[in-house]
Amino acid sequence: MTPAALLEQFGPRDTMDYDVVVVGGGPAGLATAIRLKQLGAEAGREVSVVVLEKGSEAGAHILSGAVMDPRAITELFPDWQERGAPLSQPVSADEVLFLSETGAKKTPDWLVPDCFHNDGNYVVSLGDVCKWLAGQAEALGVEIFPGFAAAEVLYTEDGRVRGVATGHVGLGKDGEPTESFQLGMELLGKYTVFAEGSRGHLGKQLIARYRLDEGRDPQSYAIGVKELWEVPADRAKPGLVVHTAGWPMDNETYGGGFLYHLGGNRVTLGFVTGLDYRNPWLSPFEEMQRWKTHPAIRAHLEGGKRLGYGARAITAGGILSLPKLVFPGGALVGCDAGTLNAARIKGSHAAIKTGMLAAEAAFDALGAGRELDELTAYPEAFERSWLRAELERSRNFKQWFKKGNTVGAFMTGIEQWLLPKLGLAAPPWTIHRTEPDHARLQPASAYAPIAYPKPDGKLTFDRLSSVFISNTNHEENQPAHLTLKDASVPVATNLATYAGPESRYCPAGVYEFVKNADGSDRLQINAQNCVHCKTCDIKDPTQNIVWVTPEGGGGPNYAGM
Repeated sequence: MTPAALLEQFGPRDTMDYDVVVVGGGPAGLATAIRLKQLGAEAGREVSVVVLEKGSEAGAHILSGAVMDPRAITELFPDWQERGAPLSQPVSADEVLFLSETGAKKTPDWLVPDCFHNDGNYVVSLGDVCKWLAGQAEALGVEIFPGFAAAEVLYTEDGRVRGVATGHVGLGKDGEPTESFQLGMELLGKYTVFAEGSRGHLGKQLIARYRLDEGRDPQSYAIGVKELWEVPADRAKPGLVVHTAGWPMDNETYGGGFLYHLGGNRVTLGFVTGLDYRNPWLSPFEEMQRWKTHPAIRAHLEGGKRLGYGARAITAGGILSLPKLVFPGGALVGCDAGTLNAARIKGSHAAIKTGMLAAEAAFDALGAGRELDELTAYPEAFERSWLRAELERSRNFKQWFKKGNTVGAFMTGIEQWLLPKLGLAAPPWTIHRTEPDHARLQPASAYAPIAYPKPDGKLTFDRLSSVFISNTNHEENQPAHLTLKDASVPVATNLATYAGPESRYCPAGVYEFVKNADGSDRLQINAQNCVHCKTCDIKDPTQNIVWVTPEGGGGPNYAGM
């Protein structure tokens, strides 16, 4: 049954009105909501704010390294330490390693670029930080609706965003209503702020509709595959931050590892692979497993136990790919816009800062009696902000790595180490890109298949056991949220030309080519495995896969990630 037919038979949808609707309960969305309430309290004005979070609770879908720069959270809550924010493990030491297959060369501290220095930063679970932020938001009067996925943008007749609708509940696999069917709800706002994270489902639609990326470099992405470990006490080094470059990546493929020691004998580690990679035989999941076998990484983990697993896309194009941040009736914040600083491998401080800037612009507009217009004060404030200056300094980071890892490492040293010593706040040159990530994948015939080692179940693992400990779950009898524009393309093009890369780039075993009874091939989509990383939506060479929201509450339930 079509969406229009559902509304005709079961509608109209219930509506709820707010001053500001926020889509996404990550650091950007929660900072937006908190700042609005703070401003309202300071001015003696009531501002109604709702946050929609598709995860089962705040933080359930949050995945990040993470080393956190406290600059933005200190602006939001100067007394965050007294309030008990879960930033309890300061960084104690940095190591930057260049790996060969068996060896590791440590970069001398004096040669480490500024972007890899973490003095004053904290090793955190960003999921725990978001749970804490949600508690602060609710204490200020923000309404948070966990388990409600914003599935549709609502527009006025003249094309302004007037809010969002949540997805219907109780549709069967065939799209027909079951006995438990319930219509979604419309949440209407004078302004709507989109904070869905990297490759946001609705943010992607808004960027296309309003041509927000016109004149910008194509956005660039990476996938981060992450694990959480408990290690023996004698291997724990609380506050140690390790970054690696080199093996197992070849020179034309961007990638690197991170390993951070939390308190409580826990280690969080992962591997980042640029989704502009060319070799269709490459598997980001397998590269992460292989990376753990390096002696320099194995030494941190041996004798330990894996506690958690997850994966997430990373918006890494930087300021040259940043879309216009506003449109009639709303704004993009955080990684929905793409404000992560890939050179620093940090985005949470940028997410919080953009949320605050958007909130301040929306609050002033509401006070002036305006609604559904463009919050031009937000991008204007961003242009004047320390975040803009920080991103400007790193504007060429990903572009240099498009030219190979040797060039990328050398020019990162020039721009992030040498130029600041010469008194230059940003490089005097700009490098542009013209090619989106999915267009860089080459035919399988151009490369030899990669023989990845089998998992040993102690240090390295397979996909399905990994998905199991991500606590991923979807209601089985619901329409697949991984949709195909043309069902013939996976076999006719992706399998024939690229050897079925979706079976390798997905870190959760969602895509699987199987044989029919007559020996022909078909693509099987195991949607219940999906960890919502969005890699398929980004990397599919034909852009035939479209990720849409499943029922609210579905997906991973990360703990301590």
